[in-house]
Amino acid sequence: MEDYKLGAIESRFADIIWDNEPMTTKQLVDLCAEELKWKRTTTYSILKKLSEKGFFKMENSMVTSLVSKEEYNSYQSEKFVDETFHGSLPALVLSFGSRKKLDQEEIDELQKIIDSMRG
Repeated sequence: MEDYKLGAIESRFADIIWDNEPMTTKQLVDLCAEELKWKRTTTYSILKKLSEKGFFKMENSMVTSLVSKEEYNSYQSEKFVDETFHGSLPALVLSFGSRKKLDQEEIDELQKIIDSMRG
């Protein structure tokens, strides 16, 4: 995949696929017409573009993802931390915590995540 960045409209389109895959191209066209008010040609154009980027594939009129939503979100999160906090996850948490007080449930959840990463 050459470019993991999706624009706002591409993200909405990707969510339709991720939420409904595997699906036929007809189902995708119908959902995009309903949810995005797109014509068939627009749906196929965006599908082709994102397929060329390595996100999705269309084979035998079936659309599936090559990159899961979780993989995409994980990559975007890593990229954000790298670019904004020089790769420091603790710096992100400190920055977030300086503006919003974490409640005990959130602290406990973060501690569980930390503990699971240790083991």
